[in-house]
Amino acid sequence: MTRTAQDADRELKARHRALWAAGDYPAVAAELIPELGPVLVEATGVRAGQRVLDVGAGSGNAAIPAAERGAEVTASDLTPELFAAGRRIAAERGVDVTWAEADAEALPFADDAFDVVLSCVGAMFAPHHQVVADELVRVTRPGGTIGLINWTPRGFVGNLFATMGPYAPPPPPGATPPPKWGDEEHVRALFGNRVVALETHRRTVRMNHTTDPVEFREYWKRNYGPTIAVYKFNADRPDRIADLDRDFLRFLTEWGMDTGWDAEYLLVTARKA
Repeated sequence: MTRTAQDADRELKARHRALWAAGDYPAVAAELIPELGPVLVEATGVRAGQRVLDVGAGSGNAAIPAAERGAEVTASDLTPELFAAGRRIAAERGVDVTWAEADAEALPFADDAFDVVLSCVGAMFAPHHQVVADELVRVTRPGGTIGLINWTPRGFVGNLFATMGPYAPPPPPGATPPPKWGDEEHVRALFGNRVVALETHRRTVRMNHTTDPVEFREYWKRNYGPTIAVYKFNADRPDRIADLDRDFLRFLTEWGMDTGWDAEYLLVTARKA
């Protein structure tokens, strides 16, 4: 990588870190999708004594349930600002988790270091999908398990990003949209023959923190880093903000139900060959 490319990569990582530090992602994880971490831990069969890595762990949505099973857990994330909430939750639940600042595209761990490597709607947001897949495989021991939960392109979050897309800054060169991680064929191509017994299942989680579309729009604007970033990008264009508000509300109204919003995700499990 040239000096210029290295500088650009560092700048990109700094922007990603700031994006996820904005708002209150721990609230989003706790209030909208608390069941996803336990679902992933159950699907990967985490058990006592195993070495477990959670990549893009945020505040520990998967890491903490894994630790509750007696595993030796490392929670890694590019945004260590999220760890304070994770440490508090882990202490409340009486479990030990090691928190490590780490880029999903350059994990600071040895080859074959973990029995189980997890990511719950985390690593999917790193821009270079093949690099991430390579790292997930590298740090998993032969015969170890890789487990992922990723938002799908056609589901609620995929369409949320599609709604914000026309108002968002251009993606960095070579970046792949995050919801592609929710496409089965894309995932199979990323891992190739380096894994066996790869299984995928489409499921949904109901987001019912509120059932009012206007209130839900404002919730995303307050708490979710990518949404905050899009509004910030248009801050000096009141007309664009008004259009984004309109399109966002239309999307939420069309997708909403009396009981909230169902968000589709892809559950992926595989074993390293």
